[in-house]
Amino acid sequence: MNPLFHVFTSREAAKKWGLSPNTVTQWCNRGKFQEDEARKSEKVWLVTRAGMIRLTRRDEGTKKEEK
Repeated sequence: MNPLFHVFTSREAAKKWGLSPNTVTQWCNRGKFQEDEARKSEKVWLVTRAGMIRLTRRDEGTKKEEK
């Protein structure tokens, strides 16, 4: 698969993982992503699929685990 399909804006990632866009943006601003998982381009945060999986412990489109 094309590597570009593994990179999302914070808004796209939030939608795919069922989160608030503010949540992903806050993670970016607070340094929750590793150096190779997120970067800011102009005013937009870009995050990797791998980073989202690491932080959410689930793949896109899967439901949150119930506690």
